[in-house]
Amino acid sequence: MATQQVGIAVAGAGLIGRRHVEVISQSSGCRLTAIVDPAPGAAEIAKEAGVPLLSSLADLFSRQKPDGVILATPNQLHVEQGLACVAAGIPALIEKPIADSIEAGQRLCEAAERAKVKLLTGHHRQHSPIMAKAVEVVRSGGLGRLVAVVGTAMFYKPDRYWDDGPWRKQPGGGPILINMIHEVGNLRALCGEIVAVQALASQAVRAFPVEDTAAIILKFASGVLGTFMLSDTAASARSWEQTSQEDKSYPTYPDEDCYVIAGTDGSLAVPTMRLKTYASLADRSWWKPFQTSTVKLDHTDPLQHQLENFCAVIRGEAEPVVTARDGLQNLCVVDAITQAVRSGTIISLAGRP
Repeated sequence: MATQQVGIAVAGAGLIGRRHVEVISQSSGCRLTAIVDPAPGAAEIAKEAGVPLLSSLADLFSRQKPDGVILATPNQLHVEQGLACVAAGIPALIEKPIADSIEAGQRLCEAAERAKVKLLTGHHRQHSPIMAKAVEVVRSGGLGRLVAVVGTAMFYKPDRYWDDGPWRKQPGGGPILINMIHEVGNLRALCGEIVAVQALASQAVRAFPVEDTAAIILKFASGVLGTFMLSDTAASARSWEQTSQEDKSYPTYPDEDCYVIAGTDGSLAVPTMRLKTYASLADRSWWKPFQTSTVKLDHTDPLQHQLENFCAVIRGEAEPVVTARDGLQNLCVVDAITQAVRSGTIISLAGRP
């Protein structure tokens, strides 16, 4: 039997919204029904896509009821628009972060749960075949008991990044919220829940009110400890975008990694997927050579897999890979990192949503 094709509207015709429109146009499982964006530049995008342009979700819902909505709008609109979708009984995929505050995110999650409306959070890396394979290796037990994880997201954002969005110079616009929230989702998938954080941040290079570099320590519920180096002013290729080969708009450096997960029996570097294990677990020692291998990978587009999951959720065939609660938990960890920077203390996540 042919798969039911679902109708999806995209709210927000910015960079990520246009990527969603592109992925929908390439899918056989869904079709674009409308673009929602009051900005004048959205008219040309809607015309090229051959769909109506509407100025608001209220306008959209008065004219049509799509099967689902993708919210690719500014962060401060996510909760308001998510609640509008819940009230209309329409599943929504909400770009990260799911909310601009923990309290607002909690309110959105509770409203969706009461109404039994499915909400997904757009942490697209959780749909990455690279991440799926890394999680598979970790959960297979081949690394032994996990001990530590070392992560990096170091890259250089050009001056036009702030010229195009001056709000990014202010608190909340820096790499902790914009970029680290992606890393938190990956680290939780690999190592489990994060229960405490400590962090230092600097704005020494650009001297904006917001950080440009941060050093972060993570404690996981399992006892695993992690360190993470984050910077958007470092001339480095050690970031997911520059190593994963998933977004072709970035140059790629296949010899670089952004994570190393180490256990008592071996270690895995991601995304090169270089695996090091001992030939004999009874004779483990830093004097003994490792057996080395590389895990084979699929480099297909995680946005495509995310869309497939959204469509399957709409049809009632699957559950969300990244729920609204997952998005809220990622936001809680990032908020704790920000608190740790401000306070200079260890921040516990106990008792958070």
